[in-house]
Amino acid sequence: LQVQDLELVAGEGMTCFLPHSKSDRQHAGTTHKVPALSRWCPVAATMAWVAAAALHEGPLFRAVNQWGGIAAAPLHPNSLVRLLRRIFREAGLSSPNDYSGHSLRRGFAGWANANGWDVKALMEYVGWRDVQSAMRYIDGADPFARQRIEASLPEAPALPRPATT
Repeated sequence: LQVQDLELVAGEGMTCFLPHSKSDRQHAGTTHKVPALSRWCPVAATMAWVAAAALHEGPLFRAVNQWGGIAAAPLHPNSLVRLLRRIFREAGLSSPNDYSGHSLRRGFAGWANANGWDVKALMEYVGWRDVQSAMRYIDGADPFARQRIEASLPEAPALPRPATT
């Protein structure tokens, strides 16, 4: 992802253009939109990183050395997994070595499914072209559909009390 392929609008969102991707057989590129959020905002975080690193072009994600120097070259793809695992370890997650970059996609898909996103909306947002791909990520997230059913239930009425004589 290149800095010049981003359009950042504070409080609104971010548009990311990827000139090529695994599923882009026509090599036309793909545009992804990311909303600004009230908490844990990816747009604000990206804007802060671009400003702090004084980035104007080139790779968005770059290595930072032990003295805080920012490399001109992109972060190596294998570095991301090590970085995630370190962050997870420091956050106290159990078994941080069980996670990979792919875990983020699976986690998002499970979260979206549990929060009522329909499969079509999830596929469109993530960029999956076929339902089978999406279902591999969301099957088993809630095998009994408990969350969906619970969300649609009205408050439980009070249970009748046995009569006392």
